[in-house]
Amino acid sequence: MTDAAISLRGLRKTYRGSKGQPEKQALKGIDLDIPRGSVFGLLGPNGAGKSTLINILAGLVIKTAGQVTIWGHDQDRNPRQARAAIGVMPQELNLDPFFTPRGALEVQAGLYGVPKSQRRSDEILELVGLSDKAEAYARTLSGGMRRRLLLAKALVHHPKILVLDEPTAGVDIELRQMLWANVRKLNQQGMTIILTTHYLEEAQEMCDEIAIINHGEKVAQDSTTNLLGRMDGRTMVITPEDPVTALPAAPGVQASLRDDGSLSLHYRSPETSAEQVLEAVRQAGIRIRDVRTEEADLEDVFLALTSSRADDAPADDQDQPRRGLHRVKL
Repeated sequence: MTDAAISLRGLRKTYRGSKGQPEKQALKGIDLDIPRGSVFGLLGPNGAGKSTLINILAGLVIKTAGQVTIWGHDQDRNPRQARAAIGVMPQELNLDPFFTPRGALEVQAGLYGVPKSQRRSDEILELVGLSDKAEAYARTLSGGMRRRLLLAKALVHHPKILVLDEPTAGVDIELRQMLWANVRKLNQQGMTIILTTHYLEEAQEMCDEIAIINHGEKVAQDSTTNLLGRMDGRTMVITPEDPVTALPAAPGVQASLRDDGSLSLHYRSPETSAEQVLEAVRQAGIRIRDVRTEEADLEDVFLALTSSRADDAPADDQDQPRRGLHRVKL
């Protein structure tokens, strides 16, 4: 047993070309270790290979090469144990409309071989807020309730690892808060959470560690704090007493005016101090009404590490664009 909930070594996936088209390398030798008990973010632009990777973990896509170990079980040698250790909440709303939530959970538990004495369908329905809808047909549930049911189905076999693929895409604030409250509770109970999301502020708030993949390759993996620390750029925003007629000039400082008339001064903290920036402002004869600083967030890190949008994703990697992920490199 190792400290990794999931360990990948040299993971590759190549899709055959059709009608004379060349092969598509979705994953190009991914090495990745996901710590046990963590909330781990898996980020990347459209077509980066996230969905392919998740589908391989779930046993839905066969890898081309490499080794996949899930909770200490080699996926090739012990596929049933590896599959039983992981639960996946998919992005797509793939529910049978003629099953009730309780019925859907009972069937799912049966598919995983969970004995009736060990099933906890009512407990899970209460966790996701569907107790009052336990006997309603799935086709009558709202979109948010169906997402809750997807989460419930992923939990029926007591998995050690829970994968959430775009869990809050298109949901309202109330459902998002409920979902994250449940995720924190499950994580506190020892469950490892793997999250893919296009809401970068969400990953920044929730994840202990993050890996970023682009064009099928891992381009970064570190703690969220360390990733943010890579971006040592800062921006000082000054509200002047009077309209600015001349921009301040100083080595290492990039000055610009914003639409609201405020002055933006970007600098790198290891090379330029805040006092040097303020001195440049004073030298330009600018009187300061208010001043504040802005530091890099996860979106800045993401954009710096991913060069461009990957438009040539394989057919199974249909991530939907969200905040910022379609933008080109800064």
